Amino acid sequence: MDRDNQTRVTEFLLLGLSGKSEQEEILFGLFLWMYVVTIIGNVLIFLAISCDSNLHTPMYFFLANLSCVDTCFSSVTIPKMLVNHILEGKSISYMGCMTQIYFFITFINMDGFLLSVMAYDRYVAICYPLHYTLIMRPKLCVLLVAMSWVITNLHALLHTLLMIQLSFCSNNAVHHFFCDPYPVLKLSCSDTFVNDLMVFTVGGVIFLTPFVCIIASYAHIFSSVLKLPSAHGIRKALSTCGSHLTVVSLFYGAILGVYMRPSSSYSLQDTLATVIFTVVTPLVNPFIYSLRNRDIKAALRKLILRV
Repeated sequence: MDRDNQTRVTEFLLLGLSGKSEQEEILFGLFLWMYVVTIIGNVLIFLAISCDSNLHTPMYFFLANLSCVDTCFSSVTIPKMLVNHILEGKSISYMGCMTQIYFFITFINMDGFLLSVMAYDRYVAICYPLHYTLIMRPKLCVLLVAMSWVITNLHALLHTLLMIQLSFCSNNAVHHFFCDPYPVLKLSCSDTFVNDLMVFTVGGVIFLTPFVCIIASYAHIFSSVLKLPSAHGIRKALSTCGSHLTVVSLFYGAILGVYMRPSSSYSLQDTLATVIFTVVTPLVNPFIYSLRNRDIKAALRKLILRV
């Protein structure tokens, strides 16, 4: 290996989704619009729930946390891409990249944990309605969210520390608009076996555990709903789960296709797929939950009128 290849990088170049300047202009406008709408939508949901005492229930407590996480999740990746475009640069410092990876892993896993907690909440509400308030006590709700934060931060710290141990040589061009762990791993001139192993073991457990909980919760929900005597009862029960199922399908559908494979197989198609759960999902969540929820729409009207 020659001297040039042995030079350690101090920054990475974020090449974006397209190498063509005219396409980058379109993507900048699109991402700017989506980011502004994402922030406004999720902040409004959070404020509406916080200001309306009628929504101080477990379901809306988890939804407010999801809105907060989605706001942070979008802010980890999109602003850097927008700033780089304005400044006509593509660089991100080494530590900036590692920091972005840490928070990216934290918030993407936190999204999954919150979706699983919300599924459990719906399971208790539909299958054990008479015991709902007894089971979903405020202390339990806070404990579930707090445990999720601890687990996701420890998991992100593990992967970030392993990433820092790697050596990055002359190739520092990341074919993405942010420091996605997989494209960054592909740039390393070190052996990434341990990193890939951790992704499939620890990462697999952290990622798939909430997914399995969601599947189990909805399996019990559908089993209980099908025993209802009337079609009206079935529709009413499922209407409370429709929004959540839409978000879960969008979120996990994209992630399963991207990260449940070795980092060496990461391709351009995977780069485009990450846009779904990093940009699109946080964008559509406020609309999915508000358009199909009369309580949220009423709270939003009160909030707007109050302002």
